[in-house]
Amino acid sequence: MELDLSLHGAQMLDQQDPLAHFRNHFSFPEHQGGDSVYLCGNSLGLQPASARQRVEEVLDDWSRYGVEGHFSGASPWMPYHEFVAEDLRTLTGARSTAEVVCMNSLTVNLHLMMVSFYQPRGRKRKILLESQPFPSDIYAAKTQIQWHGGNPEDDVLLVHPRPGEHHLRTEDILATIEEHQDTLALILLPGVQYYTGQWLDIEAITRAANAAGIIAGWDLAHAVGNVPLQLHAWEVDFAVWCSYKYLNSGPGSLAGCFVHEKHHGSDKPRFGGWWGHDKSTRFEMGPDFVPIAGAEGWQLSNPPVLSLAAVRGSLEVFRDAGGMLPLRQKSEAMTSYLETLLLSRLGERISIITPQDPMSRGAQLSLTLADVAGHGKAVHRKLMELGAIVDWREPDAIRVAPAPLYNSFEDCYRFVEMLQEALDHA
Repeated sequence: MELDLSLHGAQMLDQQDPLAHFRNHFSFPEHQGGDSVYLCGNSLGLQPASARQRVEEVLDDWSRYGVEGHFSGASPWMPYHEFVAEDLRTLTGARSTAEVVCMNSLTVNLHLMMVSFYQPRGRKRKILLESQPFPSDIYAAKTQIQWHGGNPEDDVLLVHPRPGEHHLRTEDILATIEEHQDTLALILLPGVQYYTGQWLDIEAITRAANAAGIIAGWDLAHAVGNVPLQLHAWEVDFAVWCSYKYLNSGPGSLAGCFVHEKHHGSDKPRFGGWWGHDKSTRFEMGPDFVPIAGAEGWQLSNPPVLSLAAVRGSLEVFRDAGGMLPLRQKSEAMTSYLETLLLSRLGERISIITPQDPMSRGAQLSLTLADVAGHGKAVHRKLMELGAIVDWREPDAIRVAPAPLYNSFEDCYRFVEMLQEALDHA
């Protein structure tokens, strides 16, 4: 059956969408008296009403109880980070809540993980990254290498797309691992590449790393809440992520960390902090650090509860929606619909550099503009003026993210209309 690419067709798809009502749980920026077309959830997710409610609960308890709020009320602050552990376990595919923790920010967590898991020895000193990583990842890797007395020029190994291609090929990554297995200490790759939106084969790459005795670490900033994950079953050593993109937890909100249970209770070096100390003796205030056996043992300070409350409220929406399976089904359908609409209406004026295969992408399409080379930013500015909030990334990509929790097929239709107008005025 041929897809109806009219506005009516988009509205009919929305009427058939069992998740459509979740849109009403989110606040949209206004544009000329109505909702903007917000397709920027890969940069900052919209605010869910439940996040506001959870933050207000904490504020109310602070007012009511003062310091006793740590132990009083329906949601005491002392164990508050534990309230989000089950939802994080579900979204990441952890075996138990002991493998996940909500703490710090993404790059802080990345450094804490590298303290434990990047241990250069002899020839095994190199860190494998992709050739266009998010800047924090390359900064963290290079400075960790320097901390260990190494030289980033020698100890960073980059894997590149083939000439003329935008995406990394799994077989090329696996071949690089095999070729350099005697010198690689750590693999640090993105679950979903931020620029192109490519979803890497985490399972296959991790399996190859494990077989070669190499630690496999993953930056899941654009993957958690976007694509289904099975971190325990895939035997990922560690993973880190932020929560303000697809997890909709607010700007700069608390991040998360996964540590596979095979590393629990190990004697790996780490930086200590009192919130990672054994809970049964934490308040004895002793001088010797005894870490909690699981991922919680990497905590440093007690978490900012106001931020953690927003995380809690946002994760509750995922639970109410039935988890990643129905969200992924809608994501595939909506992203494919947007792709079809773009190619049918503007195929000669744009290029989509995100993989065509739905199993190699999440809720993102990255566009480059064929007929306005060098003027992509002007097109982006025009889109914003028209009420389409999307993301610009240097050097030449407009990133469009139809998030299944709150975006609609009509949003996709309206965006393509606006993009055509923006191109016509570029």
